[in-house]
Amino acid sequence: MSQLEKKAGLLRRTSSSKKPLKEKVVLMYDEIFAKEDPAKNNSRFWDELFLMKVNLEYLEAKLESLDGDEVMKIKDNINSLFHHCVQALAEEHQIKVVNALQTLCALFRGVHQKNKSASGFDIINMLVGFDKAELRMKDLMESLDSLLCGEGSESLKALCLKLLLCLVTVTDNISQNTILEYVMINSIFEAILQILSDVSTRGQHGYDAVVLLALLVNYRKYESVNPYIVKLSIVDDEPTLDTFMLIVMFSPCVCVSRQYKDKEEENHGGFFSTLTSMVRTHLILTNEAILLALYEAVHLNRNFITVLAQSHPEIDIPTTPITPVPTTPTTPLGTTPLSMDMMNSSELPLDPNLQTSNLLITFLKYSSIVMQDTKDEHRLNSARLCLIILTCITEDQYADAFLHDDNMNFRVNLHRMPMRHRKKAAEKNVPSRPLVCAVLDLMVEFIVTHMMKDFPMDLYMRCVQVIHKLICYQKKCRIRLHYTWRELWSALINLLKFLLSNETVLLAKHNIFHLALLVVNLFNMFITYGDTFLPTSNSYDELYYEIVRMHQIFDNLYCMVLRVSTNAGQWKEPASKVTHSLVNVRAIINHFNPKIESYAAVNHISQLSEDQVLEVVRSNYDTLTLKLQDGLDQFERYSEQPKEAAFFKELVRSISLNVRKNVSLNTLSQDLLLKEFSTIS
Repeated sequence: MSQLEKKAGLLRRTSSSKKPLKEKVVLMYDEIFAKEDPAKNNSRFWDELFLMKVNLEYLEAKLESLDGDEVMKIKDNINSLFHHCVQALAEEHQIKVVNALQTLCALFRGVHQKNKSASGFDIINMLVGFDKAELRMKDLMESLDSLLCGEGSESLKALCLKLLLCLVTVTDNISQNTILEYVMINSIFEAILQILSDVSTRGQHGYDAVVLLALLVNYRKYESVNPYIVKLSIVDDEPTLDTFMLIVMFSPCVCVSRQYKDKEEENHGGFFSTLTSMVRTHLILTNEAILLALYEAVHLNRNFITVLAQSHPEIDIPTTPITPVPTTPTTPLGTTPLSMDMMNSSELPLDPNLQTSNLLITFLKYSSIVMQDTKDEHRLNSARLCLIILTCITEDQYADAFLHDDNMNFRVNLHRMPMRHRKKAAEKNVPSRPLVCAVLDLMVEFIVTHMMKDFPMDLYMRCVQVIHKLICYQKKCRIRLHYTWRELWSALINLLKFLLSNETVLLAKHNIFHLALLVVNLFNMFITYGDTFLPTSNSYDELYYEIVRMHQIFDNLYCMVLRVSTNAGQWKEPASKVTHSLVNVRAIINHFNPKIESYAAVNHISQLSEDQVLEVVRSNYDTLTLKLQDGLDQFERYSEQPKEAAFFKELVRSISLNVRKNVSLNTLSQDLLLKEFSTIS
């Protein structure tokens, strides 16, 4: 028996000499795949077809078994099937609507699967007929819009979203899916917005709606005017923006964060518990689609920044192991169901005993997990996207003001990678501070935990740039942040040490001088402007102490870049820039080292204490000469095009493949739907 026959719904075998009988719906499909008009001898053919339960497997397999030429021979019948599916969407009989939606999904997938090399116009011609495509697709989109915005069944709305997700993801590259031109012309943006703003629908459909919107925004975004980008960029409706926040908060991201915390707390120390925690890290799933949606919102719409900062009580999400949930039309496939009570509520519950939180804190906690292990491609993409989102946030004036607001303090328990040389920080000791401290902690944590042979250069660059943008804001607004700056300085110096120790290996893959320049210029920011934003004069003294204490690393860096810059080669110019940037660091070292040695000799002390060195530093500022360096507080603002275009193209491809895999209108879904509407009838 062929694979196709297995999917044909064979009913029974009457005898050894007779073939098994086929379901009636399969026989009707066979009529469609014949050259004759199936309604020629049966005027009620299409009415009867949509009253029967769809055999998705057979229909898709039949379409996939035909090549382009064979499809063209029965093109009229395929076009007619598409046309009657669209007509059935307007039927009052709900069973017909369900079957039409599922048939359309099978049509989109089946035709695309077999004809991947065909042009978009050929696909449209096979499915709809090119001469009638505009009218047919207009009717389809209007019907879907009506179903999504109407007061009908929530199951039907879920099915409409599944069909749209199926339509959007049938090609690996969304921008090559020409049929989406009709989804651009006949926009369903307002329908998606209505789902997000409606308390009664957002709990069941919010996730799929947000993912759909994120994908549509990425259709040919660099080639033409995308109406979904334009409309998303001007949304200012507070309930809609708030729902975006809720969907991200109650997505698998948060559940992962909570479960990770549970697993972390099960271990109480020791090498094996540390190893176990590291292994568990690999099991944490990321949700690229939700991160992409968050990025598009933050990048395109400044109004969303206000939602990020909106305070609410920290909600404890159950951390019991998630058991598989039967896939139903109302559950976003491949996701953890959202908290219905929470999503359907117009307000978050208030409890004075709960810690105040916001979406930004949730995002920082999630980022601290994702950024721990970047060896897997999906995790690397998620970590990169987290840092891009942070880049957008730190460039926004409102966000910066909120991050640095001394009257808005939060206790943020970031997840830290288990490391043998340090103890697990007790969460209860985390102080309540402005949120910028948590951002800096996250950046420092990344810097100290990813110095490895497979060096994530791109992530390090973004990390240091985020720190630079925050310091530029502090310098501009003269904000004296009470932060443990020495931890940051120590992390940056150790990063320079790592680059020096692995020069040969790293230079084979990366321009390490660009990163070294960013790090040295951070120190130049502190040296030149530190007196305007460091919390106390003691902090400024400690900066000089750290530079002098670790002078060997700066000396070695200077020798290395001088050597490279004086030789001909591809790194001559970038190395030369680092050489020039070290002028003030070297001036400090060359000025204070002799003074410290002289102080030790005069006082007959073999090894000076920190306080004694600081005393020498304080008493010798007057004779120190530094050069004023221009442009230290300037930075290139984030721009997606052209630098990030390739990354987002691949990211959207990955998300599209994953969504396509999960949008599976399986038998269980059909049975539940048919049972629901049979009862209604």
